[in-house]
Amino acid sequence: MSYRKGYFKKDGTYVKGHYVTPKRKYKPRKTSKGGCIILILISLSLVSIISCSDTSDDDCPTRTCSDFSSQAEAQSTFDADISCYRNLDADNDGIACENLSN
Repeated sequence: MSYRKGYFKKDGTYVKGHYVTPKRKYKPRKTSKGGCIILILISLSLVSIISCSDTSDDDCPTRTCSDFSSQAEAQSTFDADISCYRNLDADNDGIACENLSN
């Protein structure tokens, strides 16, 4: 705080001396961009981990049409668990391993 001396205004009135706080110039805060970069890197790494994780069921054995000797055998396996063996039905018409003979 500083003391301002008394003074006369233009209209002739006198203002007594008093204490005033000096006006401060506005100084914008310096922001660090390092925090933003770290946040972006963390989010990118989380997205890559999530996208690369294996979402398939581990309970399902990997079977292909070459594992079966006939279409009927492949169809019975397909009908037993359609969600596990959906790769046996290439055109999604409900018939497994159409290229095999009965």
